[in-house]
Amino acid sequence: MSNSNVIILDESNFEDEVINSSVPVLVDFWAEWCGPCQMVLPIVDELSTDFKGKAKIGKVNVDENRTIAMKYRVMSIPTVLFFNNGEEVRREVGAKTKPDYTTIINSLL
Repeated sequence: MSNSNVIILDESNFEDEVINSSVPVLVDFWAEWCGPCQMVLPIVDELSTDFKGKAKIGKVNVDENRTIAMKYRVMSIPTVLFFNNGEEVRREVGAKTKPDYTTIINSLL
């Protein structure tokens, strides 16, 4: 995690970092106890480095931020939402591969 540029999102910074972002944002909704979420975490970390300065990569712990999870109707995790110009433009439910996420981010750049 030392080289990670992942933004830890919560109630205090979600609007500034995601809704008001001038670049596309990937938001990973996850929890400690979720096995598939643990598989996605290293991918999210790598993406945060790959897209540094071009897109933001953030994560929301659903156990600590139930309000955000409910607002975006996150019913199962991992769920990865993609935002562009403050709007949710894509949603991927379940663990996906790094190329899957990379393709989506590139399509938003």
